[in-house]
Amino acid sequence: MKSYLFIATSSEEEQKVVESIQQFPEVLKANIVFGEWDIVALLETESPEKLGSFVMEKIRKLPEVRLTSTMILWDSD
Repeated sequence: MKSYLFIATSSEEEQKVVESIQQFPEVLKANIVFGEWDIVALLETESPEKLGSFVMEKIRKLPEVRLTSTMILWDSD
């Protein structure tokens, strides 16, 4: 199951967060973006439960992460 994770970081911490989260196998890709969010990451997990655990236990525990929003992708195939 794939999803997009939108991340807001502390001031000027985007690159540090991208480098940190790219170490996790669940993160397929992470990019710094301009706008309301600072980072958009494409994730792949086995289930919604594992997605929730990953975001809460790994991403949100990073001290530079202020806020996240997750969008699960619907796959019509």
